[in-house]
Amino acid sequence: MHKLTAIRLVSLVAFIVGISLLHYVTPLSLPYLHAIFQRLYYLPIILAALWFGLRGGLVCALVASMVYAPHILFQWGGEFAMEAEKYLEMVLYNLVGCMTGFLSQRERQRAEELQKTASGLEESYRKLQQQSERIIVIEEQLRRAEKLSTLGEMAAVLAHEIRNPLGSIRGTAEILKDDYSSDDPKKEFIDIQIRETERLNRVVEDFLHMARPQPTDMRPCRVQEEIETIASLVANDSKVRGVRLSVLPAAETVMVSADGEKLRQAFLNIVLNALQATTPGGTVTISTTVVDATSCEIEFADTGSGIEAATLDRIFEPFFTTKPEGTGLGLAITKKIVESHGGALTIESSAGVGTTITIRLPLQEKLMEGHLETKNTCH
Repeated sequence: MHKLTAIRLVSLVAFIVGISLLHYVTPLSLPYLHAIFQRLYYLPIILAALWFGLRGGLVCALVASMVYAPHILFQWGGEFAMEAEKYLEMVLYNLVGCMTGFLSQRERQRAEELQKTASGLEESYRKLQQQSERIIVIEEQLRRAEKLSTLGEMAAVLAHEIRNPLGSIRGTAEILKDDYSSDDPKKEFIDIQIRETERLNRVVEDFLHMARPQPTDMRPCRVQEEIETIASLVANDSKVRGVRLSVLPAAETVMVSADGEKLRQAFLNIVLNALQATTPGGTVTISTTVVDATSCEIEFADTGSGIEAATLDRIFEPFFTTKPEGTGLGLAITKKIVESHGGALTIESSAGVGTTITIRLPLQEKLMEGHLETKNTCH
């Protein structure tokens, strides 16, 4: 921009100097040439007004008048009666400079106002787009809530009808199991029956967790302690699978207001899924970072097989699962727990590369170690 301004100033000076030299070196016996030259001054004056507005046009007109005046006074004699036309031309220089500069400046201001208006409209459009995206998310949450409401009504009716017979079937199977020796083929069938009743009972339990709002006991929780607790619980499973579980230390103590039991359930669901998706020799990494003054992020990253894009869109749908023995409720329950804590859960995955699940939670407060009494925490 500065370079362009310099070029324009040099051009104006060159114009005025060149026209003035033509006046001074051209003989007075050629008045028609001088009439042309004196009108050439309008070119730099109009350009200055267009480029620099009112001030530029006026300054250029004054400079042109000053360099043209000696030519009138000393070469033409300076008699006003005889040279009135030339003096009036100098007045016109200034009038043209002022008028052109004024109009140019007003047009420039109008263009700036239009640009501001366009920027404001663009910002409004961006905000409307963000709001529409939020509305879509809220509508999706409302649809999910409606589904959960229906599930809750079903749960209230079915839970009692299913769980009591399941308990009777399992109890009967365990009694019958004692009547057969370990090498009897029938004992194997009874073991299958017991396992399947346990699995069906887990499905009912998950169904109830998913469908019914659970009471929460919100207390200050140290996120890193909750993660380390989960890491201890799954340490043996991680070792058996040959998967390295890495918990990165947090740079500072991160506190959230949460129901510790439910938060651990959410973390456990994610870690177990990550371990199951990771092949021997792979890694599951858990890290905690403070994003800003109001929120933190807990990231669970694995080097597993990843998730296909078509599957990724349905990963949080209740009863959707890619596991032969899965219920399809684990991640749905996890998402519900996170959202009930005012947080958000996102997932990124690439087939053959791995999956990263990020939980964003609002901070309760950031405290240094030892500033909070143990009895007040969720442990």
